[in-house]
Amino acid sequence: MTTTLLREHAEHQYAQELDALASVDNRQRPPQWKLSPWAVATYLLGGALENGVTITPKYIGPRRIVEIAVATLTTDRALLLLGVPGTAKTWVSEHLAAAISGDSTLLIQGTAGTSEESIRYGWNYARLLADGPSLQALVPSPMMRAMQDGKIARVEELTRIPADVQDSLITVLSEKTLPIPELGAEVQATKGFSIIATANDRDKGVNDLSSALKRRFNTVVLPLPATPEEEVQIVQQRSASLGRALELPAEPASLAEIRRIVTIFRELRGGVTEDGKTKLKSPTSTLSTAEAISVVNNGLALAAHFGDGTLSASDIASGLLGAVVKDPVQDRLVWREYLETVLKERDGWKDLYRACREITD
Repeated sequence: MTTTLLREHAEHQYAQELDALASVDNRQRPPQWKLSPWAVATYLLGGALENGVTITPKYIGPRRIVEIAVATLTTDRALLLLGVPGTAKTWVSEHLAAAISGDSTLLIQGTAGTSEESIRYGWNYARLLADGPSLQALVPSPMMRAMQDGKIARVEELTRIPADVQDSLITVLSEKTLPIPELGAEVQATKGFSIIATANDRDKGVNDLSSALKRRFNTVVLPLPATPEEEVQIVQQRSASLGRALELPAEPASLAEIRRIVTIFRELRGGVTEDGKTKLKSPTSTLSTAEAISVVNNGLALAAHFGDGTLSASDIASGLLGAVVKDPVQDRLVWREYLETVLKERDGWKDLYRACREITD
Protein backbone atom coordinates (compact mmCIF):
# COMPACT_ATOMS: atom_id res chain seq x y z
CA MET A 1 0.00 0.00 0.00
CA THR A 2 1.38 3.39 -0.93
CA THR A 3 1.17 6.40 1.34
CA THR A 4 1.50 10.13 0.79
CA LEU A 5 2.83 10.70 4.30
CA LEU A 6 6.41 11.95 4.49
CA ARG A 7 7.03 9.82 7.56
CA GLU A 8 4.72 7.25 9.10
CA HIS A 9 4.68 6.47 12.81
CA ALA A 10 6.74 3.40 13.66
CA GLU A 11 3.71 1.25 14.48
CA HIS A 12 2.36 1.82 10.94
CA GLN A 13 5.64 1.79 9.02
CA TYR A 14 6.67 -1.53 10.58
CA ALA A 15 3.20 -3.02 11.10
CA GLN A 16 4.06 -6.20 9.16
CA GLU A 17 7.10 -6.88 11.32
CA LEU A 18 5.13 -6.25 14.51
CA ASP A 19 2.37 -8.60 13.33
CA ALA A 20 4.93 -11.27 12.41
CA LEU A 21 6.52 -11.02 15.84
CA ALA A 22 3.14 -11.21 17.58
CA SER A 23 2.24 -14.37 15.63
CA VAL A 24 5.28 -16.30 16.93
CA ASP A 25 5.54 -14.65 20.33
CA ASN A 26 4.47 -17.24 22.90
CA ARG A 27 6.42 -15.76 25.80
CA GLN A 28 4.81 -14.06 28.78
CA ARG A 29 3.69 -10.48 28.15
CA PRO A 30 3.42 -7.88 30.91
CA PRO A 31 -0.10 -6.42 31.37
CA GLN A 32 -1.28 -4.41 28.32
CA TRP A 33 1.92 -5.11 26.34
CA LYS A 34 1.43 -6.00 22.68
CA LEU A 35 4.60 -8.12 22.69
CA SER A 36 6.76 -9.91 25.24
CA PRO A 37 10.03 -8.27 26.36
CA TRP A 38 11.93 -10.78 24.18
CA ALA A 39 9.90 -9.79 21.11
CA VAL A 40 10.31 -6.06 21.83
CA ALA A 41 14.10 -6.50 21.99
CA THR A 42 14.03 -8.57 18.78
CA TYR A 43 11.99 -5.83 17.06
CA LEU A 44 14.64 -3.24 17.95
CA LEU A 45 17.73 -5.34 17.32
CA GLY A 46 16.49 -7.40 14.36
CA GLY A 47 16.72 -11.10 13.62
CA ALA A 48 15.22 -14.02 11.72
CA LEU A 49 11.97 -15.50 13.04
CA GLU A 50 10.98 -19.17 12.89
CA ASN A 51 8.20 -18.30 10.42
CA GLY A 52 10.82 -17.06 7.93
CA VAL A 53 10.23 -13.33 8.45
CA THR A 54 13.32 -11.17 8.85
CA ILE A 55 13.06 -8.32 11.33
CA THR A 56 15.18 -5.34 10.32
CA PRO A 57 17.34 -3.81 13.06
CA LYS A 58 16.06 -0.43 14.29
CA TYR A 59 18.99 0.08 16.67
CA ILE A 60 22.55 -1.03 15.98
CA GLY A 61 24.50 -1.17 19.20
CA PRO A 62 25.08 -3.24 22.35
CA ARG A 63 22.27 -5.74 22.90
CA ARG A 64 22.52 -5.35 26.66
CA ILE A 65 21.52 -1.69 26.46
CA VAL A 66 18.25 -2.59 24.75
CA GLU A 67 17.61 -5.43 27.18
CA ILE A 68 18.10 -3.12 30.17
CA ALA A 69 15.78 -0.49 28.65
CA VAL A 70 13.05 -3.05 27.97
CA ALA A 71 13.43 -4.68 31.38
CA THR A 72 13.10 -1.28 33.06
CA LEU A 73 9.70 -0.76 31.45
CA THR A 74 8.44 -4.02 32.96
CA THR A 75 9.00 -2.56 36.44
CA ASP A 76 7.48 0.46 38.21
CA ARG A 77 10.37 2.72 37.20
CA ALA A 78 10.41 5.10 34.26
CA LEU A 79 13.18 5.04 31.63
CA LEU A 80 15.52 7.93 30.84
CA LEU A 81 17.53 7.61 27.62
CA LEU A 82 20.60 9.82 27.90
CA GLY A 83 23.30 10.60 25.35
CA VAL A 84 24.94 13.14 23.08
CA PRO A 85 22.90 14.47 20.14
CA GLY A 86 22.42 11.96 17.33
CA THR A 87 22.65 8.74 19.36
CA ALA A 88 19.12 7.60 18.40
CA LYS A 89 17.42 8.46 21.71
CA THR A 90 14.19 9.64 20.07
CA TRP A 91 14.33 6.80 17.55
CA VAL A 92 14.67 4.15 20.27
CA SER A 93 11.96 5.83 22.36
CA GLU A 94 9.51 5.79 19.45
CA HIS A 95 10.16 2.15 18.58
CA LEU A 96 9.91 1.00 22.19
CA ALA A 97 6.51 2.69 22.52
CA ALA A 98 5.36 1.26 19.17
CA ALA A 99 6.33 -2.30 20.10
CA ILE A 100 5.01 -2.18 23.67
CA SER A 101 1.84 -0.11 23.33
CA GLY A 102 1.20 -0.12 19.59
CA ASP A 103 1.09 3.67 19.89
CA SER A 104 4.10 6.00 19.77
CA THR A 105 2.08 9.22 19.51
CA LEU A 106 1.57 9.99 23.21
CA LEU A 107 4.37 12.53 23.07
CA ILE A 108 5.27 15.64 25.08
CA GLN A 109 7.94 17.76 23.41
CA GLY A 110 10.13 19.45 25.99
CA THR A 111 11.06 23.09 25.42
CA ALA A 112 11.73 26.14 27.57
CA GLY A 113 8.07 27.03 27.02
CA THR A 114 6.58 23.66 28.04
CA SER A 115 3.91 24.34 30.65
CA GLU A 116 2.65 22.19 33.50
CA GLU A 117 -0.67 21.67 31.73
CA SER A 118 1.21 20.05 28.82
CA ILE A 119 2.14 17.30 31.24
CA ARG A 120 -1.00 17.24 33.42
CA TYR A 121 -4.13 18.54 31.65
CA GLY A 122 -5.69 21.69 30.24
CA TRP A 123 -9.18 23.12 29.94
CA ASN A 124 -11.66 23.83 27.18
CA TYR A 125 -12.26 27.42 28.26
CA ALA A 126 -15.56 27.79 26.41
CA ARG A 127 -16.99 24.86 28.38
CA LEU A 128 -15.27 25.99 31.55
CA LEU A 129 -16.92 29.41 31.36
CA ALA A 130 -20.30 27.96 30.42
CA ASP A 131 -20.53 25.03 32.84
CA GLY A 132 -17.69 25.43 35.32
CA PRO A 133 -15.02 22.79 36.05
CA SER A 134 -16.12 19.36 34.87
CA LEU A 135 -14.68 16.25 33.25
CA GLN A 136 -16.23 17.39 29.96
CA ALA A 137 -14.31 20.68 30.13
CA LEU A 138 -11.00 18.95 30.87
CA VAL A 139 -8.51 18.45 28.01
CA PRO A 140 -6.30 15.44 28.80
CA SER A 141 -2.58 15.61 28.10
CA PRO A 142 -0.74 12.74 26.37
CA MET A 143 0.46 11.78 29.87
CA MET A 144 -3.09 11.52 31.20
CA ARG A 145 -4.23 9.49 28.19
CA ALA A 146 -1.31 7.10 28.62
CA MET A 147 -2.22 6.63 32.29
CA GLN A 148 -5.87 5.97 31.46
CA ASP A 149 -5.10 3.54 28.62
CA GLY A 150 -2.12 1.74 30.15
CA LYS A 151 0.34 2.88 27.46
CA ILE A 152 3.79 4.42 27.17
CA ALA A 153 4.06 8.22 27.39
CA ARG A 154 7.11 9.83 25.81
CA VAL A 155 8.80 13.02 27.04
CA GLU A 156 11.36 14.44 24.64
CA GLU A 157 14.26 16.63 25.83
CA LEU A 158 13.32 16.45 29.51
CA THR A 159 16.13 18.77 30.59
CA ARG A 160 14.80 21.48 28.28
CA ILE A 161 11.65 21.69 30.42
CA PRO A 162 11.75 24.24 33.30
CA ALA A 163 12.58 22.64 36.65
CA ASP A 164 9.24 23.48 38.30
CA VAL A 165 7.38 21.86 35.40
CA GLN A 166 9.64 18.79 35.53
CA ASP A 167 8.65 18.29 39.15
CA SER A 168 5.00 17.83 38.17
CA LEU A 169 6.14 14.36 37.07
CA ILE A 170 7.12 13.30 40.59
CA THR A 171 3.61 12.39 41.77
CA VAL A 172 2.91 10.60 38.50
CA LEU A 173 6.10 8.56 38.81
CA SER A 174 5.92 7.78 42.52
CA GLU A 175 2.17 7.48 43.20
CA LYS A 176 1.08 6.54 39.65
CA THR A 177 -1.64 9.14 40.16
CA LEU A 178 -2.49 12.45 38.51
CA PRO A 179 -4.54 14.63 40.90
CA ILE A 180 -7.26 16.93 39.52
CA PRO A 181 -7.79 19.25 42.52
CA GLU A 182 -10.33 21.44 40.68
CA LEU A 183 -12.70 18.45 40.57
CA GLY A 184 -11.61 16.75 43.76
CA ALA A 185 -10.67 13.78 41.61
CA GLU A 186 -7.64 11.92 40.28
CA VAL A 187 -6.57 9.70 37.42
CA GLN A 188 -4.88 6.48 38.50
CA ALA A 189 -2.53 4.77 36.10
CA THR A 190 -3.67 1.55 34.46
CA LYS A 191 -1.24 -1.38 34.29
CA GLY A 192 1.02 -1.03 31.29
CA PHE A 193 1.62 2.69 31.86
CA SER A 194 5.18 3.97 31.95
CA ILE A 195 7.26 6.91 30.78
CA ILE A 196 10.22 7.04 28.41
CA ALA A 197 12.08 10.35 28.62
CA THR A 198 15.08 11.47 26.59
CA ALA A 199 17.75 13.98 27.52
CA ASN A 200 20.81 15.38 25.81
CA ASP A 201 23.85 15.23 28.08
CA ARG A 202 25.24 18.32 26.36
CA ASP A 203 22.36 20.23 27.97
CA LYS A 204 23.79 19.66 31.44
CA GLY A 205 23.19 22.79 33.48
CA VAL A 206 20.22 23.95 31.38
CA ASN A 207 17.52 22.49 33.63
CA ASP A 208 19.18 19.72 35.61
CA LEU A 209 16.85 17.10 37.04
CA SER A 210 16.18 17.30 40.76
CA SER A 211 17.49 14.41 42.85
CA ALA A 212 13.87 13.44 43.60
CA LEU A 213 13.12 13.13 39.88
CA LYS A 214 16.39 11.34 39.08
CA ARG A 215 15.60 8.66 41.65
CA ARG A 216 12.39 7.80 39.82
CA PHE A 217 14.11 7.11 36.51
CA ASN A 218 16.38 4.28 35.49
CA THR A 219 18.97 5.95 33.25
CA VAL A 220 20.33 4.17 30.17
CA VAL A 221 23.14 5.90 28.28
CA LEU A 222 23.07 5.42 24.51
CA PRO A 223 26.69 5.60 23.29
CA LEU A 224 28.12 6.67 19.97
CA PRO A 225 28.81 3.70 17.65
CA ALA A 226 31.75 1.73 19.00
CA THR A 227 33.41 0.90 15.67
CA PRO A 228 33.61 2.47 12.20
CA GLU A 229 31.91 -0.62 10.73
CA GLU A 230 28.96 -0.23 13.08
CA GLU A 231 28.58 3.45 12.23
CA VAL A 232 28.86 2.77 8.48
CA GLN A 233 26.11 0.17 8.80
CA ILE A 234 23.83 2.62 10.63
CA VAL A 235 24.42 5.40 8.09
CA GLN A 236 23.92 3.06 5.13
CA GLN A 237 20.69 1.61 6.50
CA ARG A 238 19.09 4.89 7.57
CA SER A 239 20.13 6.88 4.48
CA ALA A 240 18.72 4.15 2.21
CA SER A 241 15.46 4.13 4.15
CA LEU A 242 15.14 7.92 4.03
CA GLY A 243 16.05 7.97 0.35
CA ARG A 244 13.17 5.59 -0.40
CA ALA A 245 10.76 7.62 1.73
CA LEU A 246 11.77 10.85 -0.03
CA GLU A 247 11.70 9.10 -3.43
CA LEU A 248 15.11 10.46 -4.37
CA PRO A 249 15.88 9.46 -7.98
CA ALA A 250 19.49 8.61 -7.21
CA GLU A 251 21.48 5.44 -6.79
CA PRO A 252 22.02 4.44 -3.13
CA ALA A 253 25.24 5.82 -1.70
CA SER A 254 28.19 3.52 -2.15
CA LEU A 255 29.83 2.01 0.90
CA ALA A 256 33.09 3.71 -0.06
CA GLU A 257 31.56 7.19 0.09
CA ILE A 258 29.74 6.46 3.36
CA ARG A 259 32.98 5.13 4.83
CA ARG A 260 34.80 8.35 3.91
CA ILE A 261 32.15 10.49 5.62
CA VAL A 262 32.15 8.30 8.72
CA THR A 263 35.96 8.36 8.85
CA ILE A 264 36.02 12.18 8.75
CA PHE A 265 33.37 12.43 11.46
CA ARG A 266 35.08 9.93 13.75
CA GLU A 267 38.52 11.51 13.34
CA LEU A 268 37.32 15.05 14.04
CA ARG A 269 35.09 13.84 16.87
CA GLY A 270 37.90 11.87 18.51
CA GLY A 271 40.67 14.40 17.87
CA VAL A 272 42.99 11.87 16.22
CA THR A 273 43.38 10.24 12.83
CA GLU A 274 42.25 6.67 12.20
CA ASP A 275 45.81 5.33 12.41
CA GLY A 276 46.43 7.18 15.67
CA LYS A 277 49.47 9.02 14.27
CA THR A 278 48.14 12.58 14.01
CA LYS A 279 46.38 14.57 16.72
CA LEU A 280 43.61 16.85 15.50
CA LYS A 281 41.62 19.77 16.82
CA SER A 282 37.91 19.01 17.25
CA PRO A 283 35.20 21.42 16.09
CA THR A 284 32.38 22.69 18.30
CA SER A 285 29.84 20.62 16.37
CA THR A 286 28.81 17.19 17.68
CA LEU A 287 29.38 15.34 14.37
CA SER A 288 26.87 12.69 15.35
CA THR A 289 25.78 9.68 13.34
CA ALA A 290 22.52 11.49 12.62
CA GLU A 291 24.48 14.31 10.99
CA ALA A 292 26.43 11.81 8.89
CA ILE A 293 23.10 10.44 7.63
CA SER A 294 22.06 14.00 6.79
CA VAL A 295 25.29 14.59 4.82
CA VAL A 296 24.63 11.45 2.76
CA ASN A 297 21.03 12.36 2.01
CA ASN A 298 21.89 15.95 1.15
CA GLY A 299 24.50 14.62 -1.24
CA LEU A 300 22.02 12.17 -2.79
CA ALA A 301 19.57 15.02 -3.36
CA LEU A 302 22.25 17.04 -5.14
CA ALA A 303 23.29 14.02 -7.22
CA ALA A 304 19.69 13.24 -8.15
CA HIS A 305 18.54 16.70 -9.14
CA PHE A 306 21.73 18.46 -10.26
CA GLY A 307 24.12 15.64 -11.10
CA ASP A 308 24.19 12.28 -12.83
CA GLY A 309 22.35 10.40 -10.06
CA THR A 310 25.51 8.95 -8.52
CA LEU A 311 26.88 10.38 -5.26
CA SER A 312 30.22 12.07 -5.88
CA ALA A 313 32.80 13.99 -3.86
CA SER A 314 31.37 17.36 -4.95
CA ASP A 315 27.91 16.28 -3.74
CA ILE A 316 29.32 15.37 -0.33
CA ALA A 317 31.52 18.44 0.18
CA SER A 318 28.82 21.01 0.92
CA GLY A 319 27.15 18.73 3.45
CA LEU A 320 30.47 18.12 5.19
CA LEU A 321 31.19 21.84 5.42
CA GLY A 322 27.75 22.52 6.90
CA ALA A 323 28.08 19.70 9.44
CA VAL A 324 31.59 20.61 10.62
CA VAL A 325 31.56 24.42 10.52
CA LYS A 326 29.00 25.64 13.06
CA ASP A 327 31.21 28.42 14.41
CA PRO A 328 32.33 30.41 11.34
CA VAL A 329 35.67 31.38 12.90
CA GLN A 330 36.85 28.57 15.17
CA ASP A 331 35.41 25.63 13.23
CA ARG A 332 36.56 26.96 9.87
CA LEU A 333 40.16 27.00 11.13
CA VAL A 334 39.79 23.41 12.40
CA TRP A 335 38.33 22.31 9.05
CA ARG A 336 41.03 24.01 6.97
CA GLU A 337 43.76 22.41 9.07
CA TYR A 338 42.14 18.98 8.67
CA LEU A 339 41.89 19.43 4.90
CA GLU A 340 45.55 20.34 4.53
CA THR A 341 47.11 17.91 7.00
CA VAL A 342 44.89 14.85 6.53
CA LEU A 343 42.64 14.86 3.44
CA LYS A 344 45.27 16.29 1.12
CA GLU A 345 47.78 13.58 2.03
CA ARG A 346 45.42 10.60 2.01
CA ASP A 347 45.69 8.23 -0.97
CA GLY A 348 42.55 8.11 -3.10
CA TRP A 349 40.95 11.14 -1.42
CA LYS A 350 42.22 13.88 -3.73
CA ASP A 351 38.79 14.32 -5.35
CA LEU A 352 37.16 14.95 -1.97
CA TYR A 353 39.99 17.25 -0.90
CA ARG A 354 39.61 19.37 -4.04
CA ALA A 355 35.81 19.54 -3.72
CA CYS A 356 35.99 20.54 -0.06
CA ARG A 357 38.76 23.06 -0.67
CA GLU A 358 36.79 24.66 -3.49
CA ILE A 359 33.75 25.47 -1.36
CA THR A 360 35.76 26.25 1.82
CA ASP A 361 37.85 29.04 0.23
